[in-house]
Amino acid sequence: MSASADPAHPRRGAFRWVIRETLGVLLVAVILMVSAGRWGWGAGWGLTAIYAVWVAGTAVLIMPVHPELLAERATRRPVRAWDRAILGLVGLLTTGAYVLAGLDARNGWGPDMPVALQWAGGAAALAGYLLVALSMRANPFFSSVARIQTERGQSVATDGPYRVVRHPGYVGAATFGVAAPVVLGSWVALPLGFLTAALLVIRTALEDRMLLEELTGYAAYATRVRWRLVPGFW
Repeated sequence: MSASADPAHPRRGAFRWVIRETLGVLLVAVILMVSAGRWGWGAGWGLTAIYAVWVAGTAVLIMPVHPELLAERATRRPVRAWDRAILGLVGLLTTGAYVLAGLDARNGWGPDMPVALQWAGGAAALAGYLLVALSMRANPFFSSVARIQTERGQSVATDGPYRVVRHPGYVGAATFGVAAPVVLGSWVALPLGFLTAALLVIRTALEDRMLLEELTGYAAYATRVRWRLVPGFW
């Protein structure tokens, strides 16, 4: 029996995703604490905890129903030039925001952020990641790169949050991108969060155009669900 026909193969790939994401959580903690110059930075551990909840929650929600999706997200795939550029910039901005927030905590570059606002940012970050997880559960083709998964027989996702907007995962990711510097209490890093969200909006537009041109049934879906990200606006 080939690996692709082996029913255990998707679960192996899913566990590979869990291991990779767990290492990513540890890397986030190291970046934050080293930048802050101390291991007792509460806001930094708060954001790390949100990442950890995201990994655990996504595994619990997705592993039983779509292990092949997590396997897909753990597999290196060819990336379109525009997607590679955007993903690279998002990675740089996200890392830069965390380093800047840590240095801000160490050196006191910006004014203090109200603790209540930081807690609100934490709630927004969790809500954003919950929306991403629910989008993944409703869409078994929620790849980490923009591509048409012909080998998996990709079809249009129309359930769950996809009844409201066409790209709910990007709504959640953009929300988290803005909320993360708030969780860290850094006004200085916040502009990088907004830039990250802006890049995700651009990626939404480009991916939406790709789907309209290449995915069977997407144009008809787009006539039923008019809004890409924000109902009544865009």
